[in-house]
Parts: sequence; C-alpha cells; structure tokens
Amino acid sequence: MKRIYFFDEGDGRNKDLLGGKGAGLCTMTQLGLPVPPGFIITTEVCREYYRQGRLPDGLMDEVKEAIRKLEKITGKRFGDPSNPLLVSVRSGAKYSMPGMMDTILNLGMNDQVAEGLAKLTGNERFAMDAYRRFLQMFGKIVLGVKGEKFEEIFERKKREIGAKSDLDLGPKELREIVNEFKELIRKEKGFDFPQDPLKQLELAIEAVFRSWNNPRAIEYRNFYKIPHDLGTAVNVVTMVFGNMGMDSGTGVVFTRDPATGEKRLYGEFLFNAQGEDVVAGIRTPLKIEELKEKYPELYRQLEEVAEKLERHYKDMQDTEFTVERGKLYMLQTRAGKRTALAAVKIAVDMVKEGLISKEEAILRIEPQHVEQLLHPQVDPRAKVQVIAKGINASPGAAVGKAVFDSKRAKELGEKGQKVILVRPETNPDDVGGMIVSQGVLTSRGGATAHAAVVARGLGKPAVVGCEEIDIDVERRCFTAPGGIVVKEGDVITINGTTGEVILGEAPLIEPQLTGELQELLTWCDEVKRLQNWANADYPQDAKKAREFGAQGIGLCRTERMFRGDRLPLVQRLILADSPEERAELCKKLAEMQKGDFKEILKVMDGLPVIIRLLDPPLHEFLPPYETLLKEVLELRFKGGSQAELEEKERLLRRVEAMREANPMIGLRGVRLGILRPEIYEIQVRAIIEAACELKREGWNPVVEIMIPNVGHVNELKEMRKLVDRVADEVMRKYGIGVNYKFGTMIEQPRACLTADQLAQYAEFFSFGTNDLTQSVFAYSRDDAERTFLFPYLEKQILEFNPFQTLDKEGVGKIMKMAVELGRKTRPNLEIGICGEHGGDPASIEFCHEIGLNYVSCSPYRIPVARLAAAHAALKGREKAIYL
Repeated sequence: MKRIYFFDEGDGRNKDLLGGKGAGLCTMTQLGLPVPPGFIITTEVCREYYRQGRLPDGLMDEVKEAIRKLEKITGKRFGDPSNPLLVSVRSGAKYSMPGMMDTILNLGMNDQVAEGLAKLTGNERFAMDAYRRFLQMFGKIVLGVKGEKFEEIFERKKREIGAKSDLDLGPKELREIVNEFKELIRKEKGFDFPQDPLKQLELAIEAVFRSWNNPRAIEYRNFYKIPHDLGTAVNVVTMVFGNMGMDSGTGVVFTRDPATGEKRLYGEFLFNAQGEDVVAGIRTPLKIEELKEKYPELYRQLEEVAEKLERHYKDMQDTEFTVERGKLYMLQTRAGKRTALAAVKIAVDMVKEGLISKEEAILRIEPQHVEQLLHPQVDPRAKVQVIAKGINASPGAAVGKAVFDSKRAKELGEKGQKVILVRPETNPDDVGGMIVSQGVLTSRGGATAHAAVVARGLGKPAVVGCEEIDIDVERRCFTAPGGIVVKEGDVITINGTTGEVILGEAPLIEPQLTGELQELLTWCDEVKRLQNWANADYPQDAKKAREFGAQGIGLCRTERMFRGDRLPLVQRLILADSPEERAELCKKLAEMQKGDFKEILKVMDGLPVIIRLLDPPLHEFLPPYETLLKEVLELRFKGGSQAELEEKERLLRRVEAMREANPMIGLRGVRLGILRPEIYEIQVRAIIEAACELKREGWNPVVEIMIPNVGHVNELKEMRKLVDRVADEVMRKYGIGVNYKFGTMIEQPRACLTADQLAQYAEFFSFGTNDLTQSVFAYSRDDAERTFLFPYLEKQILEFNPFQTLDKEGVGKIMKMAVELGRKTRPNLEIGICGEHGGDPASIEFCHEIGLNYVSCSPYRIPVARLAAAHAALKGREKAIYL
C-alpha cells in the first residue's frame, strides 16, 4: 500500500486515509490555491506503528525519497545552510481535534542552518527566533522536556531587559535563549540536541504518532465519541515564515462569522508571528478587517480563497494562513465550528445561494442546535462561580431567588419575583410552584423524574439529582461543596443545559427565534412523514404547541385539570357516600372540565386533540395516609374540636381503605372507569358538550377520546359502550353530530400482545412509552433512577437510559408487534406515542421506521421533534436508495 502522498496526488475526499488536514491540503492544492508543497504519511502507517510499537520498516527510506522530491520542487535543500529547506510536521486525524495533538514548526534547523538563514535573509533576529521556537517545540513534544522549563527561561530573559512582548527581544537575547534551550535539553536528557535534520524528522514523525494517544486526545475522543482506532496522518509541509518582519504574519479566518452566520470574513491576524502565537494568545491579534485597511490586495485574495473553498466544500470553512513578505499561503482548511444561531443561518443562506439543497440544510442542523435556540443560555464569556453539578434535565438557564417550598414560590412568583424552586424532589402538589418559578433544582431524581418531566413540559430549565447539595427544607437552605451555604432569598443561577448550579446572577443570552429557524422547520415539514403532536393539559400549553408547529394534541391529561382549587371537589367526590351527593359533585366538575375542553379545542381548531380520561390512582387526590394519621393523633392527644377529629378520622378510614400495596398498578385508569363509571361519564359528557357547543359557534373541534391502562379487550369493550352511550345522549340533546375517535393508550405488555383484539374497538392506539418502559423492564422509574439506573449506565450494563431513549430491542420489539397486530385487524388504525420519548431524536427515528403516524411530546420540544422527524425521513430515503 502507498504510504506517502504529495498534495497534488492525494484524494481530498479520503479523510480516512489522509486525515482531515491532509485531505484539505490536497484539495486546496488541486483547486489552485497557494499551498506550500508537502506530503502526507497516511493514517494506515499510524495504525501499523501501534501494531508494531515502532515506525514500520522502510518508512524512513520512503520519507527520505519524499524529501528529495520536495527539494526539487522548492529549489531548497534539507540541512543546507546556504539555502535551507525547513518543514513543519503536523498531525491530522479524520475528525478535527483542535489542540489535542502536536505540531512542530521549523524542523530542519540546527546551528549551521540558523547562521546560514540569518545571512540568506539578512535578518539575524528572524533566524534566531525560528531556531528558539523549534528547540522549544522539539524539546517539549519530541524529547519530553517539560514546557514550563522553556517558558521560565524565555520569561526570565524578557524580565531582564524589560520586554513587554517577544517582539522586544533582539537577536542577541534570542541567541542567548537558543543556547540556554540547548543546555536545558542536554541537562534534562543527558545528550545534545540532534543536529541531523533527517534524525529530527524521524523523531518528529514518531512523536506525532505518539500524540494520537496522549491523555487530552483520548479524553477528547471519548467526549465526542470518536473511535480510538482511526489513527492520525502526519503532514510534512514546506515552512513559510510569518515572522520575517512587519510585511509577514499569520492568521486564522472563517469564511463566515461563526457566531452569527453572517457572510463576511471573520478572523484574526498577527504581524511578524508564527501560527502558535495566534492560538496561544501571547499577543493581542488584529481583527481581519484591519488587514483590509493595511493590505487591501491581501484581503481581496483571502475573499477569493473563501469563495472558492465554499463553492467546493459547500460549507463554512475555518482556515489558517501565513503571509511571507507579502505573499499569501494557505496552510489548512476544515469545516468551521459554529454556534447554533450561525449553523441555522448558514444552512438556510446556502440553500438560497444555490450551494446546497433544502434536504442537505436539514441534515446539517443537529437537534441540540434547535434546543439551544429555544432557551436562554448562560453567556459563555462570563466568569461564574459553579458550586455544584447535577443532571441537565431540561435545557436553558434561569436566575432567581432560592425558595424551598412550592407555596412560598407561588406567592413570590405571583408577585412578580423571580424564584428558583429548590426541593429534594418534586411531586404533583409542587406543580403550582413550578409553574411560576424560573426553574427547578432538586437533589434527588433523574432525567425522567417528576421534576424533569414537568419542567420540560413547562419549558423551564431544570437541574435534578444534584446530590452534591444538601437541602435542609426546615431551615430553608442548602449546603454546597466547600461549605457554601445558600439561604432562602439568595440568588442562584441554574444551567439546565450543562447541569451546573451557579452562585449569584449569571448573565444570560436570550433565545434566538430567528426567521431562518422557522424557515428551516417549514422545510422539515415538507419532507417528514411522521406528524409532530404535543402533550398539552391546559389552553396555554396548546397555544404554545401550535405556535411551535404542533399538528395536534397527542395527550391531554385530564387529571391535571383536577388540581388546585378543584382538588377539594374531587376529594369530596371520592369520599361521597350517597349517589345524590356524587351526582351533584359530578355536575359541578363536568361544567369546569367542559370549559377547559372548549378552550383547548378552540386553540387547536381543525387539529386533532386526544383527551385521556382520568388515569392516576385515586390516592393521589387524597392526603397521604401518614400525614392524616399524624394529624388524628395530634387532635386526640393535644386536643381539638370533636367535629374536626371526626372528619379527620372519617378521611383516615377512607384513605386506609383505599391504600394499595402497589398503587401504580392498582385502581387506576380503565379499572377506575369500570368501578366508578360516573367519573368517566362526566368527562365524556364534558368533552362532547364542549365539541357540540363549539360546532354551534362555527368552530371545527376534532375530538379523540382515549382510555388509559387497558390490558384486556373486555375492558375496552365496556368503555366503548359507555363512551358511545354518553356521546349519543349529548348529541341528541344538542341536535348536533360530532365525529369523534375512540382509542386506547398502550402501556401494558398484554395490550401489545393482544393489539389485534383491541383494534376491534379502538380506532387509534397511543403508546404511553414511559409506563410501557416501566412494565416491560419491570422497573419503577423513580426507584430505578434513585438507586441502580445510573450505576448501570456507568458500568455499561445499560447502554442508555431507557426512559430517555426508547429501548428498541425490548420495548421497541413489543411496540412493533402491536403495530402489526393492530393494523392487521384495522388497516387504517392511527398510531402514535405520547411519552416523552416523542421528543427524543433517536426514538423518533425508530417510530418512523415502524410506521407510526405521529409522535407527541412537550410543546417546547416540538421544534426539535420536527427536525428529528425530517432527519428520519431523509435517512430512510438514503437507506432505501442504498438497498
């Protein structure tokens, strides 16, 4: 296999073999851009180096031959003091890994070459500066001398003469530094610095290969999930010098602004410098616009290069360049890192410029780009004091006063104060406080715990499972590592994107809902097959969902409507002894719910709304047994009114009678509807009455009624009778017909296994993937995340959290079975999911693959889900073409 390629012969598309840097140099050379001549030692040689533990046999013979060819091209000779050829030796993996591996400049320098270079250029300072740079890089990277020891010598010399920057050092001082650097190497290594350029090159090549597995490179690859077996290429490039005087320099330029996406050159430039000076920040560089003022012709050349590179790569490029005595040389090009805002603008603009298609633009935008644009973020330039870190459960950042109970949070929030609700964990009673808070911080729970799910649904930042803080609810404070105490009223910032807890008020960057993002999402809607629906329990949720492009409501949880001021009515209904009292209470609740349904159906006019009948265990509407028992005992022994004691004892007996060993699989969902049919009847009546009244007013309500927790076809058969009976009664009363769909939520394995039977009565299925995951795994989500789930992830027993991303092999398999069985009975069966998996890109792709009609998620995740649905469709097309 060919091991060395010159830039004019390498295939710029083959990054696997040539690495990203080498491929870019080949492409620029073949595009006719001014690239210094050079050659690439392939990544396969690096892999061979690691297999053998040394440079492969015969490699250096090939390198010597390549150097001889380079000498012919340049007219210079390696090691010749009268006309020396110097080279840079750079790493270059397939994927860009900025700063992770090592580069050596000015290789080929020795005592004689330095003197010859000084005479040749008439610039002793330049020659000595180039030599000291080489000694420092070679000594640190190749020979392993600590970089701090070179810096100490350099800084001491600057102090001796009062130099403010390296430019103030003259040839005398630089010569002294060179001698001290050589002495340092002799002292540290026990041998002289190698003067033979070919030996220098051999050692440098091996050092670059070694740098592939340095700790920072390994850590970088781990974080970005880059394979460890790719290896790096070595790029040997003829040196051009930006440190030859004030007509020379070096710089970095992006072909567009990486912060905003604006089409203009963006970058920095340093006169009389080499590349590492810009990166290291040892001098303040000039903005590239200043180069335009001083050297307009050079700036024009950079603009031409940028245009040519973008036309070729069809993407924004990040380039490095050097100017030697007024002549421009290009040293590198790669796809530029960019902000989410810039990524979206660049993709949309390039479609309009005819560079890429709409489909390519969609595939270039990652879901995290959209998430970042929809939430405030901590200003990355700000200096902040991070005091703890938890799980980044809901993206965005929030600032507010720490408050330790929901009631207090609600009071302050309603007065216009910004608060962060801080709790060990949250439960449904905390929702009122969560709604008015800027964000939520908990010390327990995982990414699908109550706090996380509700916060995502509300579009509020959340940091959960922050075990580093010790919350004392009674004293209204928490203690962070280092003994930092945050009391109620102290201002904190939470970063739900990173999981960080910050002391004080961090500056925030507001979300950027750009026209480009809206345009891109419109293109997504054109290509996707899956529809994107939203989980919305209140009219304001539905309004936000529609604003973000939802095509329906996939889950409206009616139990959420029974909280707050209505809770006492529900409790009275549960405790009512007489049919007459229950009937009166049902009537009141029906009127309230009808108003809710009317508002949601009005907001979603013309789009489907799936309303799930009451689902949670009844005990969730009643005070906890332990709390009631404590209150009864206190009334008995500390005294209290007899009437109050009797009422509390009556409530305690009822709660005790309703206690279940495992309430989450007890009297809930359809079982409640069968045993307490009056509750489901009032809900169905309210839904159909709302629809009839809206139709009479000229609206177009599209109603779907969903029965939760079905496990047996006879349950669904019974509920179908109830729903149809009540709906017929209401429609006869109003004299108006309403087309509604009847369906079920698929949450139990048995429902999946008997989906063909359920489809006899159900016109739609909606997978409740949160509960289905619990039942398939036999995990209690809250208990799992509190105890064993995260150790499982750390030990790689589980590859991912199945409550965040659908488990295709288990949960997915049973879902696929249900889809096939259900549509065998009813070919036009509408099927979707309404768990929070409906906002997870990997889960959305799976739902596309098994043929679902829609995915439903929190309103604030709709834009991400729209992009993910489009990605799934486009990737599906690619697979089909490949097959």
